[in-house]
Amino acid sequence: MLSVAKIQRRNAWRYYIRGVAFGDGRRPVGQSLKDAQEMAGLPPGKWLGRGLRALGLTEGAEVSERQLELLFGEGRHPDADRIERGLLDDGVDAATARRLTVLGQPIEEIEARKQTPLLGMDFTFRPQASLVVLWALGDATVRRVIERAHERAVATALRWLEDEVAESRWASGRGRAKTPALVVAAFRHIDNRDGLPLLHEHCLILNRVQRPGADGKPVWGALDTYRLYQNVVAAGTLYTLAMTTEVCETLGLATVPREVTPGLRPVMEIAGVSEDLINWSASRRQRIEDALEVLTDQYVKDHGHLPSERGRHQLGWWAAQETRPAKKKPKPLQQLLAWWRASAILRFGQQLIDSLLDRCREAGAVIRARVDATVDVALAAVDVAAVVFTVREKFSRRHILAEARRHLLETLRGREPFTRGLDDYITHRALLRYSRRHTVTKPSREAPAADRMTYTADFPVPNRWWIAPAEGTQPRESSRYERARVASLAVQNAIRDARIRADTATANEATTSASSVPADHRDLEAKTASAPHAVDHSGRGAALSPAQRAAAVQAHQQAAMPEEYLEGRTTDPATWLRTPKNLDRLAAVARAADTRRRACEARPKSEQPADQQHHANGPDHGRGAGRER
Repeated sequence: MLSVAKIQRRNAWRYYIRGVAFGDGRRPVGQSLKDAQEMAGLPPGKWLGRGLRALGLTEGAEVSERQLELLFGEGRHPDADRIERGLLDDGVDAATARRLTVLGQPIEEIEARKQTPLLGMDFTFRPQASLVVLWALGDATVRRVIERAHERAVATALRWLEDEVAESRWASGRGRAKTPALVVAAFRHIDNRDGLPLLHEHCLILNRVQRPGADGKPVWGALDTYRLYQNVVAAGTLYTLAMTTEVCETLGLATVPREVTPGLRPVMEIAGVSEDLINWSASRRQRIEDALEVLTDQYVKDHGHLPSERGRHQLGWWAAQETRPAKKKPKPLQQLLAWWRASAILRFGQQLIDSLLDRCREAGAVIRARVDATVDVALAAVDVAAVVFTVREKFSRRHILAEARRHLLETLRGREPFTRGLDDYITHRALLRYSRRHTVTKPSREAPAADRMTYTADFPVPNRWWIAPAEGTQPRESSRYERARVASLAVQNAIRDARIRADTATANEATTSASSVPADHRDLEAKTASAPHAVDHSGRGAALSPAQRAAAVQAHQQAAMPEEYLEGRTTDPATWLRTPKNLDRLAAVARAADTRRRACEARPKSEQPADQQHHANGPDHGRGAGRER
């Protein structure tokens, strides 16, 4: 998971030096950063990125307070003091000497135009809650595995941003150049403001990169930060996929879907970590939900209707800000580990805590025995394209890529495929076969790059339906994500049925030797002679029978879809009503509505308002008007 914040104010570096670099606590006044970190037992910050070489820094070196002030506070070289003294000794005047240590455009010139300079961005990486619980309550070996996977996943995401996303722009965007060399200051945190476990990494990305100048020499310029913001989701899904896969493969674990918010995308958590343990570590969630309920009620009173999906996100942000605790005094990791373990044992018992890893491995073994490290790229491309189209209608390559990484995380359940770059291959296939360009290039204009084009598709969009998500709550309207899953499954089922029919018709040819199977498996929808998995197992030499192919496709769908979708709760609007749980819920809602109706009918006529009498037998003008009940 990845969140982003701006580093804008000229004194913003003080917040990061005094708080973020000090474990999100309050550093004592007059104490140096290094001394404060050593006394509190906190790890120092370290430099990352390919752009360090141009500044004379070394990757992995410790971040000093003065370096952070010069780079993120003044936009100058991290060794500006030494450089400036040398220039002054050579007879250069003070103003020129200072200007020669500035990277790119001086901050003073930007502020003179009444603009706010963007000095950098704070990219915060954190794993799923179940991995944080395992890290906090596991032994030293488990912690080392999770921390190493976290470090590698952060490095993988940053490398991807450097290679595929980072660009410099100048002349109001008329000039652009690839700049695969970022300057990053990383600070690791181990807890939240309540003192409970929350492993995460603050990566401060400097808004200065080197690009070729007019004379071919490197010059410092600004990043295209908007482009970085656009690819935050794709970078976050890459981090989650890389970290989860490494931890699961190393410890023998697997993932299961957990529905955090009804109707929204499930979070893939480690199997065996209970919901109670996750809620124990997520102390702020209940406070945020309570505050969100108050904000939602106020929104309805002010506007007369429920907030939209975007409005709910904004209200959720305000709820998180209102319930944010004050900074606390940081504690050493060993002290926190002892306190976390004692707190968990007191609440859940020592037997459950001591056997947590064994329970996760047992649950993971069951899932890993059912889910092979194989991916049907035909169904994957359909799923990705249908989901993104239904949710967004118009989309770019980055949206498809992020959804492809989510699909791999849901399908493989923590298994690592044999082929690298599978996310890019699924993305390319989804754009090539199931999407069409929406961007129109004007005459005499240069065509935009592939990652700047917009696309659309022609999948049928399911109608909306209503769901009763929990006991005692009103039915809610299906979300865009739930409708996207329906659209995806409809096309996937059509492909599966076509394969089974074709396999049945050609059953006599199913024993054909593997030499007759084409090496290229890019025609999985049309040519049933191809194996159903583009990334296949070691026993690929033998051809699959029709029954084996159908079973492989079914296993793929069951691995990719959460159990609640397989039960028909949201995959089919016509069948979710027939589940016993939902029938009971709807019956209760119907009984309550009938009771209210009878109470209204029993009132004397004089008590009814005139406008209510006039519209009593009129058509229903509510949200569900015109829909089949």
